[in-house]
Amino acid sequence: MKFSETFIPTLREVPGDAVIVSHRLMLRAAMIRKLSNGLFAYLPLGLRSFRKVESIIREEMDAIGSLEIKPTVVVPGELWKESGRWESMGEALLRVKNRLDSDFVVSPTAEEAFTAIVRDELSSYRQLPLSLYQINTKYRDEVRPRYGVMRGREFVMKDAYSFHTDDASQDETYRKMGRAYRRIFKRCGLTAIPVRADSGAMGGTGSEEFMVESEIGDNTLILCKACDYAANVEKAACKPDFTAPASIDAAKAAAGSTPAVEKIDTPHVRTIEELCAFLKTGATQFIKTLIYKAVNVEMDLSAAPGCTKLKQYQFTPNASPVYPEAFFAVAIRGDLDVNEVKLAAALKAAEVMLAADTDVERITGAPVGFAGPVGLSTVPVIADETVTAMSDAVAGALAKDLHYTHAAYGRDFNPWLVTDIRTVVAGDRCPVCGGDLYEKKGNELGHIFKLGNKYTKSMRVSYLDENGKSHTPIMGSYGIGLDRTLASAIEEYHDDQGIIWPITIAPFHVIIVPIKYDGAVKAATDSIAAALEKKGVEVLLDDRNERPGVKFNDADLIGIPYRLVVGDKNLAGDSPKVEIKRRGEKDSRLAELSNAAEELAASVYADLAELNR
Repeated sequence: MKFSETFIPTLREVPGDAVIVSHRLMLRAAMIRKLSNGLFAYLPLGLRSFRKVESIIREEMDAIGSLEIKPTVVVPGELWKESGRWESMGEALLRVKNRLDSDFVVSPTAEEAFTAIVRDELSSYRQLPLSLYQINTKYRDEVRPRYGVMRGREFVMKDAYSFHTDDASQDETYRKMGRAYRRIFKRCGLTAIPVRADSGAMGGTGSEEFMVESEIGDNTLILCKACDYAANVEKAACKPDFTAPASIDAAKAAAGSTPAVEKIDTPHVRTIEELCAFLKTGATQFIKTLIYKAVNVEMDLSAAPGCTKLKQYQFTPNASPVYPEAFFAVAIRGDLDVNEVKLAAALKAAEVMLAADTDVERITGAPVGFAGPVGLSTVPVIADETVTAMSDAVAGALAKDLHYTHAAYGRDFNPWLVTDIRTVVAGDRCPVCGGDLYEKKGNELGHIFKLGNKYTKSMRVSYLDENGKSHTPIMGSYGIGLDRTLASAIEEYHDDQGIIWPITIAPFHVIIVPIKYDGAVKAATDSIAAALEKKGVEVLLDDRNERPGVKFNDADLIGIPYRLVVGDKNLAGDSPKVEIKRRGEKDSRLAELSNAAEELAASVYADLAELNR
């Protein structure tokens, strides 16, 4: 293709709202243009690379037997009401009405659509397992879209969904998808890190994210220096730095030598730091207690302490209670922080947040800063596992300027729920091998989930087994963001001059730059271009009437892997030559004109084979 016949309006200046590398370079290299906040159009150069990512994904999905379908982007709102996510998705869900006043959703994800399609066709166990996928447009009404296509409002994802009769079948597909994802990201030239992850609003029993390291990443990754343990901080665990009692009776026995709990005056002392200074001791001696509000709680709270005055709960179609809101006291060792994602998962809540000061005072009878688990009966108490090892601790006494000393788990308080809700940090010990954990920032490219029957049950999907008995199938969900994958490749491969594309997703393999596109130079240029294209090499020929420096700068900016320069000087003489330079390398080399196409095609094939093997 000739430069003059396509549309590549490169920019010299960096747009003011582009703050990360991929956003700046995608605009400057004429890959995308902004239509509105969070909405971007792909121009021809960007779309070529986008289609290559799409092709790699499609090939790998087809290779593991997943079948492509194409649902609509606009989905009936009734399906989302069936699943229970019409309300729980919040304002990110774009709800619209048609002329008949019927509710519709502009899909942010496709569980409901796929489940409905399968529900209408599934009857027998012989139809399972079944794996279907789409590559389709999504919309999420992000509060603050940023970073170009890395976090836009409209985006394209590959969604796959599998349906199974049992866990073993689901596990097999889950493993196949994981292997396919590793191949997809390798073929795109990306160094992806698989990490344990929280299932979040998707629900289900387990999930794994595929991350790339990024300074502007939205996620914090916890990794082990000694083994392959890797997890999102939202899910990360660590080796206990305490010895937990075997039972409540054992906890009471451990507190046997501890003096009785005692109230002490702590005037104007509220925070852990102030308590440490006031009592001249360390944060590990304190029980930090925070009051949280949870929204849309699916856990059964009917027998939980202090929950008799909950707001009237509502019912999902599968008849499980959903409490619009509930309050909890959360206790954790004073040197640690509560992991709110873990807390929400433990409560099966859509969201958790610190309670307002007025709610804290209503629940504890004291200002903020004096909550504690001893004697608290107005709300359920959730304790982190670290609290179970505390047999002589300081805690809030539910009164202004008062704290308890000698508070002991099991003797003075017995939480409603004990679970791991601590935030793991660098320096903690690996839960697998005990090695040192460290942190990295990362961006999520893909996520695979074991969904269980969360959607098939609420949406009443069933099949008959070999004995004619009805069962609910279980599901898996597997997503990849195409726009984010493309942008992440630029984040990983660039320099001060522009993009350095992995050859598998480059818009073209070779750019030919004639110094002046006429005469002998034009003849040699056209000959090489034709020979390369005949060999299946994708060529962009810069036939513009521009200075060589402008052409070289644009070639570096758009990042095409190989540049071939044709000029009068090198063509002169008995042995005409051309100059070949690989993007990202400092030096160029001369090649015989007669062999240049063969030599360059061999290099392209070798590079493609390396990433595709």
